[in-house]
Amino acid sequence: MAQRFEIRYVRGHVEVFDGQGQFCFSADTLSEAEEELRELAA
Repeated sequence: MAQRFEIRYVRGHVEVFDGQGQFCFSADTLSEAEEELRELAA
């Protein structure tokens, strides 16, 4: 089953949270966050 994530913009950067609202990681850009999520899924 695919895990769900929420991406939020916070003070000029991106924060990624899991489906339960737990902080996972931050990134400088949306594309950087998406790449990190792709790596997690691999």
